[in-house]
Amino acid sequence: MYHTVLFDLDGTLLNTIQDLADAANWVCAQNGWPQHTLEEYKRFVGNGIPKLCERFTPPQARGPQQLAHTLAAFEARYGLHKQDATAPYPGISDLLNHLSSAGICFGVLTNKEHRLAQAVMEYYFPGVFSFVQGAVPGVPPKPDPAGAKALMARMGAVPQTTLFVGDSDVDVFTAHNAGLAACGVLWGFRGKAELQNAGAEHLVASPPELLDIILA
Repeated sequence: MYHTVLFDLDGTLLNTIQDLADAANWVCAQNGWPQHTLEEYKRFVGNGIPKLCERFTPPQARGPQQLAHTLAAFEARYGLHKQDATAPYPGISDLLNHLSSAGICFGVLTNKEHRLAQAVMEYYFPGVFSFVQGAVPGVPPKPDPAGAKALMARMGAVPQTTLFVGDSDVDVFTAHNAGLAACGVLWGFRGKAELQNAGAEHLVASPPELLDIILA
């Protein structure tokens, strides 16, 4: 049985891809750049918004000043439209209720900017998450384990009874870098092959399956 669970956010708890893609393609359109498909954006996300902006920007427009402008434009657009299509994945709210009832401590570790992550979590899961950690200056993003270790310290967690849950190889690598077991969810942005190749200890296709693993 796991006593603590660290969740990724995008592609794990919330299906955010449409709003992220729409904001990015809006920036592309404003600049006359080629736009990208939803499937492409599923590959672009996972390493934080600055990296997402770099990936959807054409190579010739990736100078430092240009990227800073692109990042600001994206954050402004996404900030206004981050809840247009975003929603929790089916079964997530029930999963969190069961974990709370079982006394499991859980939190979120995401490469999304910290204040934005807090706002999104409180909007979709009001009062549910006491521990939310997003990207902050001075702390390297996932898969570096620094954020996971700091969050676990706040939660009073130990590696042996902590599970990291996410939808990408970044999450699996984060877990292993922090000495944790990883559970890959198959409803997210990446897929089974990526999670298997990264070495996830568990793979689940639904929140009830995840609950069984946590409480086993």
